[in-house]
Amino acid sequence: MAAILSSLRNTVIAGVVLTIIMAAIVSAVTGGGFDMGGHAYGAFIMRWLHVLSGVMWVGLLYYFNFVQIPNMPNIPDEQKPAIGKVIAPAALWWFRWAAMATIVTGLLLAWMNGYLVDALTLGAADGFAVDKSVAIGIGMWLGIIMWFNVWFVIWPNQKKALGIVEADAGTKAASARTAMLFSRTNTLLSIPMLYAMVSAQNLF
Repeated sequence: MAAILSSLRNTVIAGVVLTIIMAAIVSAVTGGGFDMGGHAYGAFIMRWLHVLSGVMWVGLLYYFNFVQIPNMPNIPDEQKPAIGKVIAPAALWWFRWAAMATIVTGLLLAWMNGYLVDALTLGAADGFAVDKSVAIGIGMWLGIIMWFNVWFVIWPNQKKALGIVEADAGTKAASARTAMLFSRTNTLLSIPMLYAMVSAQNLF
C-alpha cells in the first residue's frame, strides 16, 4: 500500500482501477448493465471528466484565495522564494490546464447532449422558455469568463510577478496585484457559476 500512496502517479492509477472495479461490482450486484459503446455512457464519462477537471480547477482557485494569498504576509521573507519559485509555478500549471480541461469537456458534453447552442444563447432559440438552457448557459458563460481570466490575465501576470519572464520591480508588483484581483474575481464568479450548473441538473 505504501508503494501506491507514496507515488502520486500510482495513487491516481489506483484510483482509476478502483473506480472500474466499483462500477463493475455495482453493475453486477444491481443487475444493471450499461452499453459502454452507447451515447448515454459516453456522455456520462464526459460529465465525470468535466467534474474531475472542475474539482481540480476550483480546488486550486480556492487554495490560492483561501490559503496561499492570505498567508503570504505571515511567511518570513527568506522562505517566500520556496513559494514563488517552486509551489506557485507548479500549482499554476495544474490550475490553468484544469481550467482548459473543464471548459473543453463541458463544451463537448453540451455538444454530445445537443444543447450547446441553446446553452450558449441562453435559450434564445426557444424564446428563453427553457429554464434548464438559461441556467446551464449562465453557468457556461461564467465558466468561460473564468477560463479567459486564467489564461489571458492571471497567468500572463503571474509569469511577471514570479519572475518567469523578465520584469522590473514595479511591473512585478503591479502584475501580482492584477493577478490577485482577477483570481478574486474568479472566486466571486465561481459561486453563482456552481449554483447555475448544479441547479440546471437538479431544479429544472
